[in-house]
Amino acid sequence: MIASAPCVILTVLTLGYLARCAADPFGPCRRCRGTGRLRTITGRRTSPCPRCDATGRRIRLAVHVFNRIQDEHRRGNR
Repeated sequence: MIASAPCVILTVLTLGYLARCAADPFGPCRRCRGTGRLRTITGRRTSPCPRCDATGRRIRLAVHVFNRIQDEHRRGNR
């Protein structure tokens, strides 16, 4: 019973993350913390975040992997 607990916990966490990705495939950008703007070194000016193209959002890892698999499947079935 105790030996199977880590497997159950890992399964629950994985399914929870996949449910989160299905509900909201985009998360906040890590570089600009979801603002879409970056401060300069002095902190006076801001510039658009190049990582998220100033949207403040990024695609989650599981959604990115799923999209890659789906594209590969489509290319293979042409």
